[in-house]
Amino acid sequence: MNVLILAAGLGTRLRPLTSTLPKPMVYVVDAPILELQVRMARTLGDVVVHANAHYLAEQIEAEGKRLRLERVWTEPEILGTAGPLSRLYRGGYRGGLLVMNSDAYCRFDLARFVSAAESSGADFALLGVDFPKVNSLRVGGDGKLSGVLRRFGTDAGEAVTFSGVSWYSDAALSRIDPGEFDILKFWEKEVADGRAPFVDMSQKDALWIDMGSPEGLKAACDARRKDLGVDSWVHGAPAQDPRFVRSVVQDSVEVPADATLTDAVLFDGAIVQPGENVVREIRGEGFCWKV
Repeated sequence: MNVLILAAGLGTRLRPLTSTLPKPMVYVVDAPILELQVRMARTLGDVVVHANAHYLAEQIEAEGKRLRLERVWTEPEILGTAGPLSRLYRGGYRGGLLVMNSDAYCRFDLARFVSAAESSGADFALLGVDFPKVNSLRVGGDGKLSGVLRRFGTDAGEAVTFSGVSWYSDAALSRIDPGEFDILKFWEKEVADGRAPFVDMSQKDALWIDMGSPEGLKAACDARRKDLGVDSWVHGAPAQDPRFVRSVVQDSVEVPADATLTDAVLFDGAIVQPGENVVREIRGEGFCWKV
């Protein structure tokens, strides 16, 4: 089976952090989110992992080599979600495709999702999570997609959020038009033609954090620290220094000996003044976000 990690976004909500760094390369404590997603994908065993890239693509390509990806598919223009799926299928890759976003910190059992998807009888499947602020998918009593709020179909049915994780059979991929960019239009067509996707809601309460905003990035770092079992992570290692409480400091940041950090995340270029107490902030070169 192939896995495609979508990594072509512009990361506008995280600028200026992402002015010179693509969002998939933003560190969530100990590793870039792209690497964490690749690690999760490889828990499936024998898979072929791909990524796509557009914004600052050369950095994604270099990371792809380090992570031993099959291929990084660079895009001169953003192709939405449908475009990369069609492109990979037309490139000759077969055996089904798992798709993952590169900007979500999550704890999903991917093997369980793929097994449920393959046994559902549907040609493709979506993994749903319960996130009331966004819950836009509507799921009918048959467990299949019946609509997307403000886009198509019915507003009736159980409401969940699309996690960004999906599975497509070769048959489904073959029906995506080469010029189709908007995956929701493909979903709408499939529902109309009686081929609605299965929506797996068995993991809807699993951890899922969209780390594409400052608040989401801070939440992802907090969750990652807990997963690593550390209170703070400073210069590439767990820290037990009383000056650092629930904080993350990247390698090049210097923290004066009389400064303290509480619930802080410091990226390269962050400046901390002598005697300063940094509380609930994300800092980097040229920015400071209160979170």
